[in-house]
Amino acid sequence: MKVADAMTPAEEVVTVSLPGTRDDVLEYLQERGFSSVPVVKETDEGTKYRGLISREDLIKNPEEDQLAVLVHEVPTTTADTGLETAAAMMVTENTRRVPVVDGHEIVGIITVTDVIRAIARGNIDGETAVGDLAAQDVNTTYVGVPLPVVEREIYYANVPYAVVLDDEASMAGIVTEVDIIDVARVVEGEAGTGDSVANQDDEWMWEGIKAVGNRYIPTRSVEIPAEPVSKFMTDDLVTVSKRASAKEAAQIMIREDIEQIPVMTGDRLIAIVRDINLLEALYE
Repeated sequence: MKVADAMTPAEEVVTVSLPGTRDDVLEYLQERGFSSVPVVKETDEGTKYRGLISREDLIKNPEEDQLAVLVHEVPTTTADTGLETAAAMMVTENTRRVPVVDGHEIVGIITVTDVIRAIARGNIDGETAVGDLAAQDVNTTYVGVPLPVVEREIYYANVPYAVVLDDEASMAGIVTEVDIIDVARVVEGEAGTGDSVANQDDEWMWEGIKAVGNRYIPTRSVEIPAEPVSKFMTDDLVTVSKRASAKEAAQIMIREDIEQIPVMTGDRLIAIVRDINLLEALYE
C-alpha cells in the first residue's frame, strides 16, 4: 500500500500562504483544533510547499508576526512511498503528521490515524499480537489524586494518559491529556488573579495550551479543577487481551476514537498498547 492510498489529498488539506501573519494560521490552530498547518507560496511556476507552522512555533515566538519567520522545515514523503516506510518515519522522527510532496508541491498529508485506519481495514500487516507491541511501562495514578497533580504526572511521564487505580490497586479508569484540556480554564493575567476567563474568540486563548512535541499541556495561565481525578476519568473502558491482533486493536482505536488501550490478562492490567506501537510493528 502506498502513501497515496491513505493520505488526505491536497484539495482537502488546509494551507496558509506566504507572505502572511500569525493571524492567518491562528484560526486553524484555535478554532479547528489543528496541530499544525502547511505553508505554501504562490510563484510563477505554481504553488510551492515551504514547511509547517505549529502551535509550538507560535508559542516559542510570541512577538513574531510574520509567517516567513515562523515556518519550519519538517520531514516529508512522497505519494508513491510505501505506507510502512512513512510509518517508520513517523516513529523515528517523533511526528504524527507528515506532508506529502511532489517536487515543491504539496499533494497531501499522511497521519498516524491514517496508518491506523489502514491497519484496521487489513490494507497492511496487522497480524502481530498486541502482547508483542504493547508498552510494559504503564503510567498510573490514584483515584483520589487532584487533577492538577495528575496533569504533572502525565507531563513528567511523557505520555498522554494515566491509568487510574482504586484502593485495591485495580484499574478504575483512564484519564488523558484531552480530558484535562477539556476542563481547563484559561485565565487572563497572572495566575490566581480571580475569575476572569477567556472567551473562545480571544486570540490568545489557545496559547494557554502549550505544545510539547506532539503533546499539549496547560501552561501556568491555565487553571485545572483541583478535584479528584475520579471525577474526570473514563471508567467505561475498552480493553484487549495480549493475544489480540494489531488489526483488532486498530479497529477499536478507530471505532472508539482513542489512542491507547489497556491490555489485560483476566482482570489484571499488564500493559498499554498505543497507536504508535502499532506503527512500530510495520518496520521491525
